[in-house]
Amino acid sequence: MKNTAKILIIVIAVALVITGCKKGGGGISTKGGKVTRVEVDLSTLPFTINEEEFEGMWCDLAIPLPQFPDNIDWSYLNRVRIQAKYYWDDMDELDQENGMAMVTLIYDPDGDLRGPEMGPGPNTPLKAMNIGGVNGTVHTANGSRLNLNRAPGMILFQNANPNVAFIEITELTFFRRD
Repeated sequence: MKNTAKILIIVIAVALVITGCKKGGGGISTKGGKVTRVEVDLSTLPFTINEEEFEGMWCDLAIPLPQFPDNIDWSYLNRVRIQAKYYWDDMDELDQENGMAMVTLIYDPDGDLRGPEMGPGPNTPLKAMNIGGVNGTVHTANGSRLNLNRAPGMILFQNANPNVAFIEITELTFFRRD
């Protein structure tokens, strides 16, 4: 059994190198042969901040996520932590507070990107408000609860405040918390 666990760890390490989830900028943690943590290496994303300034509210920053290794049991991972920074139109950073942005995780980027008005939907396993604010949870050490049935394919940020001209993702971590 110990050899099987060692082989599994080696396979995961190789998969990390192939997918860009490298140690230092991201990675996968295992315990007892189960993946317990997936830290997305943000350098593998096509972009981490919107190129064009948002005009108005509820503008989209849709970021495709990397291809994840096939051996991850996503239903075992029951939490996600997402952190972001917000900027004025002159790129000065805004304070973290309630009402700055909403974030949605999306399974299929070609499917329904919005989901229900509040809470998760069939293609949107997470919809969270107040990222960085005192009423938010997704940015905290405990993250937000979620029920995944497969790997997400996209993350969507929307500015909920007209002063937010740019949003930058600074962390995306899926993990298991008992």
